[in-house]
Amino acid sequence: MANGRNTRKRIDTGRDSGGFIALPWSVVDCLAYAKLSHPARSLLMEIARQFVRDNNGRLLASATYLRKRGWNSSDVISRAKRELINAGFIYETVKGHRPNKASWYAVTWHILDKLAGYDAGAMQGFQRSAYLYGNENKILPLVRRAA
Repeated sequence: MANGRNTRKRIDTGRDSGGFIALPWSVVDCLAYAKLSHPARSLLMEIARQFVRDNNGRLLASATYLRKRGWNSSDVISRAKRELINAGFIYETVKGHRPNKASWYAVTWHILDKLAGYDAGAMQGFQRSAYLYGNENKILPLVRRAA
């Protein structure tokens, strides 16, 4: 080409193909994350796995959805969801109801996308980075090993 740039797409051979979960260090390094139970951390990964560009606020954590991904206990899912909401990592945008309406969630380290179907007040109640504003949920210092 005239400008000397190669316009062919580069193939990233440094990792496996497919998408990935982008979890900011501010999430993983905060005290609130350190206090999460293992099921809550695992559920956070399952919810974050669904996020793609413009669907934050429409992420699922229902037993039906999670059963396909290896989750077998509704009680464990309920406890982990409650823990994530209370710690500020996820936010419920739609309250589900029987027989077949699932709740929707948003991760709080991204902005809430403007999507149709949220419950009244969901947009106003969302607080970005809520996991940092709880009881002393500050960022933990990075521990470095001596060389």
